[in-house]
Amino acid sequence: MTKKARLSDYLFLLPAFIIYTSVIMGSTAYTTYISFFKWNGIGPKKYVGLQNYVNLFTKDKIFRISLYNNLEWISLTLVISMGIALGLALIFNLNFKGRTFFRSYFYFPYTLSFILTAIVWRKMYDPSTGFINEFLRGVGLDDLTSTWTADPDIALYCIFAAAAWQGIGQPMILFLTGLQTVNSEVIEAAKIDGANTIQTLFRVIFPLMKETFIIVFAILIIASMKVYDVVLGMTGGGPANSTQTLGTYMRAHTFLYSHFGIGTAIAVVMLVLMLLIIVPYMVFMARTTD
Repeated sequence: MTKKARLSDYLFLLPAFIIYTSVIMGSTAYTTYISFFKWNGIGPKKYVGLQNYVNLFTKDKIFRISLYNNLEWISLTLVISMGIALGLALIFNLNFKGRTFFRSYFYFPYTLSFILTAIVWRKMYDPSTGFINEFLRGVGLDDLTSTWTADPDIALYCIFAAAAWQGIGQPMILFLTGLQTVNSEVIEAAKIDGANTIQTLFRVIFPLMKETFIIVFAILIIASMKVYDVVLGMTGGGPANSTQTLGTYMRAHTFLYSHFGIGTAIAVVMLVLMLLIIVPYMVFMARTTD
């Protein structure tokens, strides 16, 4: 491709790039700007500097609960969701009858809205008439019945189970795509050299899927940090704020209490946390494979 042709391609992309960058950077800058003020969204703004951030980390117990819940959600996602998605991708990468059906079966929940998922799972968790308790009673395991989302100790895990059920299809497909880009000749060469299945996975296949792991990691971190609708639909952040997340708490401050300064400060904290997790991981992955 000539230099003139490449320049022509870039010029075609330039308008979309300018619009996209302006919207993203502009909204981020304005959000950060508002976070330095005390403002109800209507009246005059009062500059308070970093006070909104100080209050969040030192005086706001619910914010600390929300932050902890998000960090715990990230841990559960990276260990459970990412692990199951990778396992399913490895299975469905094998050649067996019906694999197309099972791929679609596990991917289908991802096409549903989180609110719909929240409604369905909320009914399943209903202590009186929900499917889960009814099933446990039906098989004689009455002692295992619970109030589920009404129990502060396990409510967050109940919501995570619903979200994982819905969201696992996306990383599964991404991992499957990554597996199918690995050259089969490289795998055969590893087997000829005496590598067993585990060695082939960890020393050949996974290193060649570096870009896939980076993409999946980033997507799951972003999704975990902004988890909102499934929590809102199942518990609304309760009971006793035990399932409050940064997303639901930001909504409460911004749209329920009209604390726009605090709400935008929470949004900035979410952005910074995502960058602090994703960027070092990308740098680490790049260095370990160079």
